[in-house]
Amino acid sequence: MDTIRFKIGDSAAIARKFTEEEILSCQQLTNDYSPVYQLHKKKWDEPFHKPIVPALLIEGLIHQVVSEKLPGCPCVLLQKELLFYDPVYRNETITAKLDLLDCHNERHWLTIKVSCTNENHHEVIRGQLVVQLLEPKG
Repeated sequence: MDTIRFKIGDSAAIARKFTEEEILSCQQLTNDYSPVYQLHKKKWDEPFHKPIVPALLIEGLIHQVVSEKLPGCPCVLLQKELLFYDPVYRNETITAKLDLLDCHNERHWLTIKVSCTNENHHEVIRGQLVVQLLEPKG
């Protein structure tokens, strides 16, 4: 797989709002029933003012951009560094934007900047990914 078809500065984004059903499914899959995710618990009011979305779902949104748009081809995640500046609250639209920082042709690696913003355009998550492009079979 050749990285030449990608250019530094390429970008892609997807916006999404997570549903109650998705949050419940995530909790069931991970057995993470922290009260910070639950609507009817009051444990989340310190330090958050309402229930938050599990980080795993936000990471899933980032991976959705990778698999569908940038690079959008078969690849595997080699490295992920994310800093969660602020929580993502329920019923909040989050946009995950990826920007291509570097292409390594010999290893077939792409280094990608991650920025997630809420509907007020406030950056809540920032980080970086390294993915390896895979050769399609066939």
